[in-house]
Amino acid sequence: MIRVGWLLLLCVLAGCKTTPEGGYIDSPNARPVPVRQDRNAMQQLVKSDLDRLADIEYAENMSTLRSLMMKLYKRNPAEVSKSGLGSAEQIARIVFEQFGSHHWQFAALGGATETAAIRLALNPQYQGDRVLAFVVGIQSMLYRAHGNKTSFYLTDSLEPQNLYNAARNIEIAVWKLSNDKNAQGDLLLLTNHLPGEVQNLSFEREFSKLIARTDLLALALAEKSQRLISRLSQSISTAPFLPFR
Repeated sequence: MIRVGWLLLLCVLAGCKTTPEGGYIDSPNARPVPVRQDRNAMQQLVKSDLDRLADIEYAENMSTLRSLMMKLYKRNPAEVSKSGLGSAEQIARIVFEQFGSHHWQFAALGGATETAAIRLALNPQYQGDRVLAFVVGIQSMLYRAHGNKTSFYLTDSLEPQNLYNAARNIEIAVWKLSNDKNAQGDLLLLTNHLPGEVQNLSFEREFSKLIARTDLLALALAEKSQRLISRLSQSISTAPFLPFR
């Protein structure tokens, strides 16, 4: 009996896996449920359930945003060459895998980040890479809304209002993306289908995932901390981008 107890203790300390290597299969989509690489005893001790939820929410949002970047470049191929950073794949790699070194200070954007970068992407006079500006704006905004962190622990304190505001800002950005046009009446960036084209709602679905995940974390944190969220009271079509605390 003692020997069994010691074996169980050693298993816990070694961080034994409790899920398959690729994760459980999410039927009927056959997509593996993501398995975090930090599933070990020490990480479990320094993270609450909400911390782990925040970890997953942020990681999944970055994965969705990277997918959106590639879809935007495919829909707007002329944007790729404007930043001078290489192919669409190379740009995505720089933005999502090297943010620790560039901190979103891209010369092509004049150092614009967060909502300033989103406004740049939707400025009819801007001649640069609108896809880079739009994605960098959302990515850096989400980073700030999460307290300038990508991984979360018991000592961290996320502000629910900032997460809620980030979700609304994405909604505002998406509305502008679908409606803002240049002097010739053309959309600044193409996303969903145009009149006469086959219906394509894949962009809408991906943006909805970003908004829903961020909203869910904001509400969960507000409920736990018993903090009220000041909700947007005007239409998304006329609302300005919301600030962070």
